[in-house]
Amino acid sequence: MAAGSYPPPRSAVSIANYKKLMCHVDQLSKTCRASSWLESMKESSPTYLSADSDWKRRHPSALSKFDEITAASMGKKIVVFLDYDGTLSPIVEDPDSAFMTESMRAAVKGVAKYFPTAIVTGRCIDKVFSFVQLEELFYAGSHGMDIKGPTKCPKHIKAQAKSILFQPANEFLPMINEVYNLLLEKTKLIPGCKVENNRFCLSVHFRCVEEKRWSGLIEEVRSVLANYPDLRLTQGRKVLEIRPTIEWNKGKAIEFLLENLGFDNYADILPIYIGDDRTDEDAFKVLRDRQQGFGILVSKFPKETNATYSLKEPSEVKDFLLRLADWKRFSQRDRLKL
Repeated sequence: MAAGSYPPPRSAVSIANYKKLMCHVDQLSKTCRASSWLESMKESSPTYLSADSDWKRRHPSALSKFDEITAASMGKKIVVFLDYDGTLSPIVEDPDSAFMTESMRAAVKGVAKYFPTAIVTGRCIDKVFSFVQLEELFYAGSHGMDIKGPTKCPKHIKAQAKSILFQPANEFLPMINEVYNLLLEKTKLIPGCKVENNRFCLSVHFRCVEEKRWSGLIEEVRSVLANYPDLRLTQGRKVLEIRPTIEWNKGKAIEFLLENLGFDNYADILPIYIGDDRTDEDAFKVLRDRQQGFGILVSKFPKETNATYSLKEPSEVKDFLLRLADWKRFSQRDRLKL
């Protein structure tokens, strides 16, 4: 008999008891899973700032270590990857109002003038482009499942990169749309809940949902997904993410972009990825495993991360991008003087 299995029931009474026991075990398992999800939801956006000097030592500010970062880029081509929400724009209650400032847009535009630059986000491309409004960028939407090249190609980007179009989850579109409509119906009576269709994935935002309703919300979402084994549930900052089960994420997306930008030789490039969310950890991990480039976590509080450096908030991201563009501009000017 397999370890952990139950002996077969030997009578009608024991059969009934066995069924009751199995029902209880199943219910207990569901309760534990729901409890685990609820705890994860509570931890997704801590309201306190923990003073952790060891964490700050292991993940120092990218601004204070700016010279260290640029020194590592000597003889290499910098490639910049940027998350959107919480990185280029603040986290807001209404996801449709996550607008970036004009000064942030100018900072991103300045970086894109000198380096290949991509937005890597859970949002659909059309939505994030309506926020960013820069044609010279690469866009990887739906956690990298919808990748498009720039419509206006800067001189430092190879012409063939402009034609990039990659959508590895196309076959899931009918299923995702079906689940989207089911979730709209299931969550319509939960005040503050917003379901967002990001084309190749879905987001269930609970930032404006009362905490006492979170357990009910997760059960509604799980009840829908129980009939769709080809979709999986993950979590970000006050948002539940529903994605196809394919092996694709933000880390895979930046590997794809680096390859299609023609940077096959690891020694020639220095990728910099800036993001704030759990989903950005896939990208941080890729850079760490490749021992190439730097991940920069945007966070006001210490948390486990594969990033090398940190920044506290979008305003510091803007300052970093401005310094990066200025450094490149001055470097080019100095070379011309020689």
